Amino acid sequence: MFPALTISARRNATPSARRVALTAVGLAALALAGCQSRGGLGDVTGSISRSAKAPMSQSDWQAERDSWGKRYEADPKDRSAAFNYARALRALNQHAQAVAVLQGAVLVHQDDREMLGAYGRALADVGRLREADEVLSRAHSPDRPDWRVLSAQGTVADQLGEHERAQQIYRTALKLAPGEATIQSNLGLSLALSRQLPEAERVLREAAGSPGADARVRQNLVLVLGLQGRFDDAEQVARQDQSPAEAAATVAYLKRSVSQQNSWNLLKGGKAKPQAAPSPLAQRPAQPADQG
Repeated sequence: MFPALTISARRNATPSARRVALTAVGLAALALAGCQSRGGLGDVTGSISRSAKAPMSQSDWQAERDSWGKRYEADPKDRSAAFNYARALRALNQHAQAVAVLQGAVLVHQDDREMLGAYGRALADVGRLREADEVLSRAHSPDRPDWRVLSAQGTVADQLGEHERAQQIYRTALKLAPGEATIQSNLGLSLALSRQLPEAERVLREAAGSPGADARVRQNLVLVLGLQGRFDDAEQVARQDQSPAEAAATVAYLKRSVSQQNSWNLLKGGKAKPQAAPSPLAQRPAQPADQG
């Protein structure tokens, strides 16, 4: 959903340089996805979790995949096996396989809205955005709304370039979960995509002040401050999560990017699919913190 500028962490770079490059890669954490140890129910841009549990490691997810995978192979109609196996696959970036598992599962469990929500997010992972939008719309109803599904729908709308609709969806979600930093972060980025930078900053500052906020929300705020040319403010926020040298390097990169005529590519890189090749401000964080 975000853009086309690229940066590479070269093999011969120093560890510090690689850290700065990787920070730049995750700077505009969207999504949608949004942002997370993925595979859970809240894949959203800049997604964060209120849970105090430590995030699962790569090896944890691999163990989950292997365990649930065996159970799924024994009985593909086992609801828990299909759901959790797909969740682990998504967390390990095995998106096409997760889609295949969930596609079969929703045929068996047609009225399972949680399964539909997972399937919609998986479709978004592989860039099948229109399908994702339609599936997510069936994952909840007006009489039983789900803010996590709404937030995921909003990130899909943003990736489709339908920012006004996305913002309406986020505001509806906020009525269900007032002050939820995940939704506020997504709304802030959507406003930035609409070039409403002062309002985007206001929303992101509110999100960053939430007890549930993490580094991804602050990185989004750094981006919006940089787009306004307020680099000293951006560096001050960046230092909350980076060393002074790394924060200075991140802001220097941002300053160079914003000075280009196509600086809005920091937010909009055309119709780039989620999980595209690494691009400094164009991809969701590698391990988002899903809501469950």
